[in-house]
Amino acid sequence: MRAKATYAITAAALIGYLVLAGSRGVLLLRHGTPLTVVFGAAVLVLPMLGLWFLWQNTRFVRRANRLAAEVAAGGGPASGEPVRAPCRPRPDRETADAVFRLRKAETERTPDDWRCWFHLAVAYRDARDTPRARWAIQRAIALREGRGGGGR
Repeated sequence: MRAKATYAITAAALIGYLVLAGSRGVLLLRHGTPLTVVFGAAVLVLPMLGLWFLWQNTRFVRRANRLAAEVAAGGGPASGEPVRAPCRPRPDRETADAVFRLRKAETERTPDDWRCWFHLAVAYRDARDTPRARWAIQRAIALREGRGGGGR
C-alpha cells in the first residue's frame, strides 16, 4: 500500500510539473516571435515525453500487479514451491542466489510459462538486478497476454 501511495504522489508531482512546463511553452508560443515560438515548441516536447513515459510506466505496473495477484491466487511456479510475495523484504544474498538458480532452471525447462518468468523476475529483483527483473516481467506479461514475448 505504501508503494502505491508513493507512486501516486510522485506521479501527481510529475503531472504538476509537466502542466507547469507545458503552460510556459504555450505562453512562449503565444508571444509569437520566431525565437519564442521555437523555444515554446522545444519546451512542449518535454511534457509530452514525460506524459508518455508516465503512461507507459503506469501500464507496466498495472499489468505486473495483475500477474502478481493471479500468482497469489494460486498460480504458483512449475516446481510447486512456495512463493515469497514480491513486497516482502529481500532475502540474504546466499538465499537469493540459490532461489535465482532454481528459477532460472525452471524458466529454461518451460520457457513459455509466464509464471516461471514472473518468478524469475522476482528472483532477479531479489538479486538486485533491476534491469533484468523488468525485462523478465515484461516477458511474463507478453506471454500471459498471448503476445509471445521478445527474446533478449
